[in-house]
Amino acid sequence: MDKASGLTPLYMQLREIIRYKIETGEFAPCTALPSENELADEYAVTRQTVRNAIETLVNEGLLRRVAGKGVFVLRTHIERDLEVLKGFTQTMLERNVTPSIKVLKKMIRPAGAKYAMMFGIRPEDEIFYIKRMCYGNGEPVSLEEIFVPRNLVPKIQGIDLSVFSLYEIYELYGIKLERARQTLDMVHLEPNDANLLGITTQTPVLLFECTSYDEQGHIIEQSRNYTRGDKGRFTVRFRR
Repeated sequence: MDKASGLTPLYMQLREIIRYKIETGEFAPCTALPSENELADEYAVTRQTVRNAIETLVNEGLLRRVAGKGVFVLRTHIERDLEVLKGFTQTMLERNVTPSIKVLKKMIRPAGAKYAMMFGIRPEDEIFYIKRMCYGNGEPVSLEEIFVPRNLVPKIQGIDLSVFSLYEIYELYGIKLERARQTLDMVHLEPNDANLLGITTQTPVLLFECTSYDEQGHIIEQSRNYTRGDKGRFTVRFRR
């Protein structure tokens, strides 16, 4: 703790130390933090400084106060690098988070005008529509809707998507995703979808719309990912 620095208040410095220990797993989910006295002694600050640091993380949803028992770690934020093409399962495993997926809907439908134009097929040609919930350590993280032309992966209907990732399925069919174009927006969900994520319709979520391309520049997949803002953190790197 840099007490000589007048730029960053001590409670904010301590907040970032606690956050780092949560993100690295030193303070694991569902475990109690050291007491205010222990943290104050360890970092040579006042209990009020500790209390202020904890309060900011409680407001962020990383910690929870339990009367008579202490302060507990709720979860870590899941970071996703927007510059790297990765599936949900791979992203979770790299961050020591146990992933799980529940497929809510998997159906075949006509492409229609919009997706026919996008995929370069006829409106009457069939596409797969997949809707699934993604969980990290048992907690809902995101809701996904995925659209894929049926002719690219004709046997996807019989594949268990809670066991095999779409990236693995694409590889089985010799499809290599080369790049993707993503847009980010903030939206509100309909009641049923909000309930699936454990939020209210008044809580905004991050909407990532992603168009994925293969090595030849063909569109392979269109997806919409609705991520809880308190569960995700996203990284973009800028270069000159």
